[in-house]
Order: sequence, then structure tokens, then C-alpha cells
Amino acid sequence: ERSGLSLALNTARGGLRILETLGVVGRQGLGWALGDRPPVPALLRTTFESLGTTYIKLGQFIASSPSIFPEEYVEEFQRCLDRTPPLPFHYIRETIESELGDSLETLYQFVDPKPLASASIAQVHAAKLKNGQDVVIKVQRPGVKNVLLTDFNFLYFAARITERLAPGLSRSAISGVIEELQAGMLEECDFIKEAGNLKAFNVFLRDTGNSQAIAPEPVMSHTTGKVLTMERFFGVPLTDMNVLKKYTDDPAGTLISALNTWFSSLMLCDFFHADVHAG
Repeated sequence: ERSGLSLALNTARGGLRILETLGVVGRQGLGWALGDRPPVPALLRTTFESLGTTYIKLGQFIASSPSIFPEEYVEEFQRCLDRTPPLPFHYIRETIESELGDSLETLYQFVDPKPLASASIAQVHAAKLKNGQDVVIKVQRPGVKNVLLTDFNFLYFAARITERLAPGLSRSAISGVIEELQAGMLEECDFIKEAGNLKAFNVFLRDTGNSQAIAPEPVMSHTTGKVLTMERFFGVPLTDMNVLKKYTDDPAGTLISALNTWFSSLMLCDFFHADVHAG
């Protein structure tokens, strides 16, 4: 009975999500027809943001692929990397308290209500532990997993129809790419796994004698599948050369160290970062 009820609930949520998707696309199309016509890249970006998690992730893919997409689209979708519309703080509080089983004031000395960053799957807030350690809290957006499953199933179905209608497209295996993206994004919803990866990456850096890079250590007492608390690093984007020069006498060497670390992880580590964003 429980599995039947769960199936019914998930089916209902999936149906509502499809209706929501069609509603967003319909509103944007109506606005265009009535004369509200921003540049196409901006219209597409705001549509993706309104559609939420899955489409924001696709927007991040566009932002990180200048060799595939036109420059104006790449620049516009840079906003999807860490500047998507933030969730109200009460959602963040509710998720943390539900996951960690205590009040925010008991768990942390301080949590900044203003997010450091907001992206497709999670939102990040600066905080302090009771012992005064600076940390950041990565909090998963509500219902993300169900949204991903519904959206990608919808996209997969659409891709299969497209491949059947245009057999030449099947060579590009669009549906296969969508399956891979779905599997990868569902893994990103497991913050316990991510915490394990942080620990494993620091071990990898030590084992390879790499003293030029470090990953933040997770705080496991304040971490669950949907909430990840980790050591806070203070820094600047590698893409902002003028700011970077204030922190190092050798910005080029810093960039080279970052690239060497990534390539060594690609060759020698059990896993590597396959979704590298600018900065």
C-alpha cells in the first residue's frame, strides 16, 4: 500500500511539474507575442531560471561551452553559474533544522540570511560554528530530486520522438546525453557522497605531493544528504586577473597550478570534476 501511495504521489507531482513547465513556456511566449521582446539570449536565460533546477543546469552547460554556443549566449548564461534567484531564507532554515534535528541557533553561532551563491541544486550561506570556525552551508533546494526525475524523463521522451522524426539526429545520441546528465545530477543530490569526495580529494592531493591546492574539509556533525557544512575558504575568482594580482605575485603560475591539479585528477584520481565553471 505504501509503495502504491508513493507511486501515486510521485505521478501527481510529475504531472504538476509538466503543467508548471508548460505554463512557464506559455507565459514567456505570450509576453513575446504582446511585445515584451528582450534579446533572445536574455529571454532564454530568464525562461530557464523560471523553469528551475534542470534548466538552470543546462544554462550552466551553455555558459561553460564557448566552443559550442555563440558568445552572446555564453555571456548571458554566466548568470546561471552562481547568481540564480535565491530562495527565501525560511526555506533554508526549515531544511537545516529538519535535516539536523535542532534549531538553527543551537547548531550554529551565526548564519548569514543573505546567500553567498545560489545555483541549480543548492544555495550556499556563510556561517560560524559554535566554536567560532568559519564555515559555509550548502543547502539543497526543496523537491530537487523529483523535479530532476520529471524534467529529464520529459526531455528524454522529447529527444526520443525527435530522433524518430529526424533519424539523422540519432547519430548524436541526444537521448543518451540526457540520460548521462540525469545520472550525474542525481548524484549531485547526495551531499554525503560530496562530503566523502572532499575528504578523498585532500587525500589524493597529499598522496601526489600537491601543496598548491586544497579542498575544504566537511563538518560531518552538521552534514546530511541535503545539508553540507564545510570549512570556509576566502578567495577570489581566477577569472578576475586584476583582483588576483592583489593576492599573488604570480597570477599565471596560480592558473597553471590550477590546471595541473585538474589534469592530474583526471589521470590519477578515482574521480574528477567534470563540470568545471569559469573561475
